[in-house]
Amino acid sequence: MHLKVLACEIAAREIYACAATALNTVNIELFTQGLHDNSDVMRSELQARVDAVACEQYDAVLLGYGLCNNGIVGLRAPAVELVVPRAHDCITFFLGSKERYAEEFAGHPGTYYYSSGWLEYPERRGEKPELSQKSGVGDTFRMMRQYDKLVEKYGEDNARYLLEVMGKWQAEYSRGALIDFDFTTHLGLDRRVADICRQRGWEFVRLEGRLGLLQDWLDGRWDPERFLRVPPGHVIQADYHGGIIKAVPPEPVSEGGDE
Repeated sequence: MHLKVLACEIAAREIYACAATALNTVNIELFTQGLHDNSDVMRSELQARVDAVACEQYDAVLLGYGLCNNGIVGLRAPAVELVVPRAHDCITFFLGSKERYAEEFAGHPGTYYYSSGWLEYPERRGEKPELSQKSGVGDTFRMMRQYDKLVEKYGEDNARYLLEVMGKWQAEYSRGALIDFDFTTHLGLDRRVADICRQRGWEFVRLEGRLGLLQDWLDGRWDPERFLRVPPGHVIQADYHGGIIKAVPPEPVSEGGDE
């Protein structure tokens, strides 16, 4: 198959690693991580790009996003089907399954997860739309960005104090987990995350990254337990009954006229 991939740059290394051995040909297009700051902008940007895909060239469009604070809710599939992993966010991509993510969350609810993308791309000078209070984006991401800016300007101790006054977001976490892969071990991310955890008084752990979900996504093994296949014209909606996301048919167009 020939597949078009539209994905967040956070998963760039992992997606490219899978693409190198994929059974299908894939054309990958990445979007700035900054879109997560505003779900409305994210939805609009993604829909515009989905609509612009030359569908006659591809067998399917693969969307490399989780539910992501409802940022993909309302997206309409183009003239070919849209295939989306069933995931709340990209951490599921890196852990390999929504079940493993659920197990990790249940066992260690106070964990902040890091990956190569989460460490590398927020530093890039990419497009960042205005933060939206109603978009559903978590306070953690706003606080993390503020924290880094405050450290640069006022130093670590003062930054901690200011953020405690502003939101006390660190109180929610006691553990930092680096999701690592063989192809990222040479980057020294473990030392970097260990240092972050030491500064914030968190336990540091390394978790084995697993590419099974992303690999099957690119290989076309789209079983309904792990992937949502959105038929042409159908719309993505949140599923609160365990499926995370679902596809619903488009609303019928009214012929007009009042009864």
